Amino acid sequence: MPAKGTAEWKGELRSGAGTFSAGDTIHGDFSFRSRFEDGPGANPEQLLAAAHASCFSMALSNTLAQAGTPAESVRTDAVVTLRPLDGTPTITSIALNVVGVVPGIDEAAFREFAEQTKTGCIVSRALAAVPEVTVEATLEG
Repeated sequence: MPAKGTAEWKGELRSGAGTFSAGDTIHGDFSFRSRFEDGPGANPEQLLAAAHASCFSMALSNTLAQAGTPAESVRTDAVVTLRPLDGTPTITSIALNVVGVVPGIDEAAFREFAEQTKTGCIVSRALAAVPEVTVEATLEG
């Protein structure tokens, strides 16, 4: 099933504005300020962070279930960092912080499953060009 998103930008880079949609229910505005100056609105890196966090949570839940230790919940926060690299804005790192509620597993095993998932998650594979992707995994409760 293809996933669809659209975006439109009007005007010049610094003074223009854009709108986006993802699927039927996600819509937002973006601008130069929202992307590069912490202004109001969304930006593409936030959408990447949400996509990566969503995919990682699903993938880790599947990995745990296949190992016979199904999760009650897996929550992932993703931080995508955009910095100049050789004078060009570049996504230089993604930090994943995952917290799981997984009965019958210890913290070391949970961390190992999270590290395995880092390379197996569909969005992780799509973002393989990002120089640094880290995973911090902890169990809750």
